[in-house]
Amino acid sequence: MSRRAYVASHAVACALGADRTEVATKLFSAAPPTVSGRWTLVDGREVPVGALPFSLGEGDLTDQPTRSRTNRMLGHVLKDIGPAVAAAIEKYGARRVGVVLGTSTSGVDESLHALRTRLAGQDWPQGYHFDVQELNDPVAAAQALTGAAGPAYAVSTACTSGAKAIAAGARLIAADLCDAVLCGGLDTLCDLTLNGFGALEALSPELTNPFSVNRKGINIGEGAGLFLLTVDEAPVRVAGWGETSDAHHISAPDPTGAGGEAAARKALAMAGLSPADIGYVHLHGTGTELNDRMEAGVISRVFGDATPVSSTKPLTGHTLGAAGAVQASFCLLAFENDGALPPHIWDGQADPELAPVRLAAPGDRVAGLRHALSASYAFGGNNAAVILSQS
Repeated sequence: MSRRAYVASHAVACALGADRTEVATKLFSAAPPTVSGRWTLVDGREVPVGALPFSLGEGDLTDQPTRSRTNRMLGHVLKDIGPAVAAAIEKYGARRVGVVLGTSTSGVDESLHALRTRLAGQDWPQGYHFDVQELNDPVAAAQALTGAAGPAYAVSTACTSGAKAIAAGARLIAADLCDAVLCGGLDTLCDLTLNGFGALEALSPELTNPFSVNRKGINIGEGAGLFLLTVDEAPVRVAGWGETSDAHHISAPDPTGAGGEAAARKALAMAGLSPADIGYVHLHGTGTELNDRMEAGVISRVFGDATPVSSTKPLTGHTLGAAGAVQASFCLLAFENDGALPPHIWDGQADPELAPVRLAAPGDRVAGLRHALSASYAFGGNNAAVILSQS
């Protein structure tokens, strides 16, 4: 690439906390807190969820036509990264600053509640706006809140959305279409998503337990990870990414992991790195039978069993369209905390049928960590890998 994409700033919010400092403190503690929220499904089952541990206000959205929970989360994280976006607009001009955000829910939950009200014979709720459920609505809100006027669009490829939005942002800079891009992902808890995964029998009734022989499925979570990528040289850059689609099944991964492996190898090739250069891999690690079996094979074939890896979904829940961006944020936090690794919290009961991998424990650290890879897989057989490198 002739133009590299550097990370000028980033922000994260999830079940671990409201900002980078709080998230890092809990993520790297000796005993990280696990998800503690509960959600009741339409069939009466109650399941764990990774809910935000703080309230979202209206913030600067009071003048916006749509104020979904997703957009209010956007407004929340923009408090941290917004000044950097404003500085980029001042330096490059608004039309050279793009916005690419991944989401799978946008304001679907608000539409769901509005429809229930209408079907009950009442008027549409006051302030309800149909646009709230459009997947591009958070992007429009981000443009309105920041003033960015460059290329702007949403990515909605389920659980790879956040990772692919980061790749798209770096691509806009590489192609000289932007000098800076606000990118990442965000998703919020909603009935439609929870009950959909419930219908697929993918939800765990207890804390998710990735890579364990006792794993029973996913905990859904909510969160946001946003990045400001620019052409200005900075300590960390998006060094490579790989995107593939194996189209094996509408919801199940290809058991061979061929697509996931190809995505990782494409990212390595773009970054000019070998597998041995990668100091840490953030797993997709959903805790489902099929994902973990496929992913263990991919990691074992590409990286062997010496590279430390982990899934943080027991700490945050699976944040779906935000997952790839939250994972990338955790990789950045590892750089910023002297190689401290996001830990893999589980019951320690390895599945003998999974290929061997090295799971990072609380307190594990990689001295001189320079390269980290974040892996994401999604419905429809799409796969993404993003490599962040620190100089």
